[in-house]
Amino acid sequence: MVRAAVLPAVGAPLEITDIVLPEPAPGRVRVRLAAAGVCHSDLSLSNGTMRVPVPAVLGHEGAGTVVAVGEGVSHVAPGDGVVLNWAPSCGSCHHCGIGEVWLCVNALAGAAGLHARTADGTDLHPGLNVAAFAEETVVAGNCVLPAPDGIPLTDAALLGCAVLTGYGAVHHSARVRAGESVVVFGIGGVGLAVLQSARIAGASQVIAVDVSAEKEELARRAGATDFVIASETTPRDIRKLTGGQGADVAVECVGRAATIRSAWESTRRGGRTTVVGIGGKDQQVTFNALEIFHWGRTLTGCVYGNSDPARDLPVLADHIREGRFDLSMMVTERIGLDGIPAAFEHMIAGKGGRALVVF
Repeated sequence: MVRAAVLPAVGAPLEITDIVLPEPAPGRVRVRLAAAGVCHSDLSLSNGTMRVPVPAVLGHEGAGTVVAVGEGVSHVAPGDGVVLNWAPSCGSCHHCGIGEVWLCVNALAGAAGLHARTADGTDLHPGLNVAAFAEETVVAGNCVLPAPDGIPLTDAALLGCAVLTGYGAVHHSARVRAGESVVVFGIGGVGLAVLQSARIAGASQVIAVDVSAEKEELARRAGATDFVIASETTPRDIRKLTGGQGADVAVECVGRAATIRSAWESTRRGGRTTVVGIGGKDQQVTFNALEIFHWGRTLTGCVYGNSDPARDLPVLADHIREGRFDLSMMVTERIGLDGIPAAFEHMIAGKGGRALVVF
């Protein structure tokens, strides 16, 4: 028996309850969680914006210690620290074959499997593959990566989603170059990672945009040179801050039609907008044909930061160990499993950065 946060049905409140985990079958790994980040994607799963089989144990951003391994697992052993990888690539689909592992068509296949049972025998699915909102979890072997040396596991939890996504959005999707200006919409966990990554990339100006004035201090600690309160005049405000031109790059971390449109309008002629935020089907973004031609801007989607965790984690670890990237500053709240519903409410209200469940 372990404690876990279970989503009984889409739109239903989370239930913090005991679940029964199986012993690891061949190819699987049991992990005792050190910490798990509360990501907006977890909220999207709970409200139905993203669909997965339910009932399910949520949580996908985490790190912990290997407790046991099934037959055939050799890349980790009991006692090893690991980071959970919620979107493992299969290595055999078309996208994996051309090196786009972040678009693997089989990455979420495990979410349809059976993960555990409640005390009364109800079958549970593993949210986004890894079911990190629990004291322990059992995952496929390709869902764990060795944790980087010298980084506390509680901090390393953030590497599993927010940091890989934010870093990748800057370095792989937007491909920010030294000297460019960057505007970041939405200063939550991913937005804070984007700000730090833009600074690492050598951006000359990093502008943070958020609906909450309380985010300014946090944004500046992450590397923002300017802060703008989101409004209908945001694109005009950004142009004023960038010599009348607009930013070279905009990164949208909210997933709303109005914010995507505002990010697009905030870039210069020929600028680049990367959309990281996950919005619902009702969020329709419109452009007219003439403006697409005239402005020559690029609008790009971004999945998991277009990252390859096996490639990018060692690079990020170097930035963290050398003090260029600060994981701990992203965490504005440390909670237990019982605190996840309140963390969801804070997220909806636009409060704070990353809430971290610490076990």
